[in-house]
Amino acid sequence: MLRRRLSSLLLRSPCSSAVASSIQQQHHLLLPTHAEKPPALNLLRLFTSLAGTDGDRPFIAFVLGGPGSGKGTQCSRIASDFGFSHVSAGDLLRNEISAGTDQGEWILEIIREGRIVPSEITVELVRKAIESSTAKRVLIDGFPRCEENRIAFEKITGTEPDLVLFFDCPEDEMVKRLLSRNQGTS
Repeated sequence: MLRRRLSSLLLRSPCSSAVASSIQQQHHLLLPTHAEKPPALNLLRLFTSLAGTDGDRPFIAFVLGGPGSGKGTQCSRIASDFGFSHVSAGDLLRNEISAGTDQGEWILEIIREGRIVPSEITVELVRKAIESSTAKRVLIDGFPRCEENRIAFEKITGTEPDLVLFFDCPEDEMVKRLLSRNQGTS
């Protein structure tokens, strides 16, 4: 069984620590952190060897970490190199807003008010993205953001993640990355 350490989750959400703790307890996840840089290629090989298929159900991996921790970058690489579908919860919400639907306008209002989009809405968007994917391996980037999200995902989809990847990145590095992302934008 693959074990990963999730104890220092850096998500910017009041309940994100509970997500990490709950997933860690339920899935018995732990990975030694004594190595400064884990052997990424070996980890990816292990990851893809675990990513078999169980009938019609795809292999699902939650990818968590703070903003600027490298989730999207690494998901893109894993998807490209190892045949995963990359589902970004943030992109799904932004796409819904861009579509100009009533639901998209409602999501925009919630985000502008600084609230978290209800779990059922985000889970339904994620579920549709998983179902429309032809890949049998799916990375769900940036979701769940809180314990309630995880519970809703498992209830609505009837499944649990097969793997949780957590990108632990020092806060000063995340800030640096986020600031460099926005250079040249107004």
